[in-house]
Amino acid sequence: MKKYIVLALWSFITLGATDITVAVAANVGYVIEPLIKAFHETHPNTKVNIILGSSGKLSAQIKYGAPFDLFMSANMKYPDVLYHENLAVSKPVVYARGALVLLSKKKRDYNESIYVLEDADIKKIAIANPQTAPYGEAAKEALVNAKLYEKLQHKLVYGESVSQTVNYITMLVDIGIIAKSSLFSPHMRHFQESKHWVELEESLYTPIDQGMVMLKSGESSTDVKTFYDFMLGAKAKEILKSFGYKVQ
Repeated sequence: MKKYIVLALWSFITLGATDITVAVAANVGYVIEPLIKAFHETHPNTKVNIILGSSGKLSAQIKYGAPFDLFMSANMKYPDVLYHENLAVSKPVVYARGALVLLSKKKRDYNESIYVLEDADIKKIAIANPQTAPYGEAAKEALVNAKLYEKLQHKLVYGESVSQTVNYITMLVDIGIIAKSSLFSPHMRHFQESKHWVELEESLYTPIDQGMVMLKSGESSTDVKTFYDFMLGAKAKEILKSFGYKVQ
């Protein structure tokens, strides 16, 4: 993931050639490298530039004219808005469904699932910003539905994206709620299920359907359409599934 650039406001650096540019939600950053590697097995001449960021910020930049060809969001809301504002040329489609997990760098007893957050030794809890990051929105919803949000609100620390939230958990805070996919990156694989992390009950939050749209900049590009089709194909689904996503 270190070779990819997290987009900050309008400033970004492209990676290599610039055949197509794909704006990618931060939670997908953990799986995008193997996806592109698989894509290049059959399309070696198509260069794919990846711009990572929170879905909300990427969506805002698209509205301001950022020259992205494809948008892979962490939810359906932002792609839907872009489509209805005529900034996307394809209807949003679901390419994956994500899941939430609790993660702590310290081993914990997760028998109480989300209610472990009430433990006295937990002083700070990280989630992504609910205003711009769909996984943060889902995390807040889970806390509200578990009737923990008001009780724990003063302990919450907000990351700008899922990737920043992961950094907070591994370095600064006691525990947090993140995308399950982040646990499958090489530097996270030492965290053990039921010891360091546990998946939250899906009943606590609205399903995280991740949406993809082709944007006006990529409308006439066959390379963009080829990558779009790849992301909906069997090979991409196999890779996404191996990173903890659910696919149809």
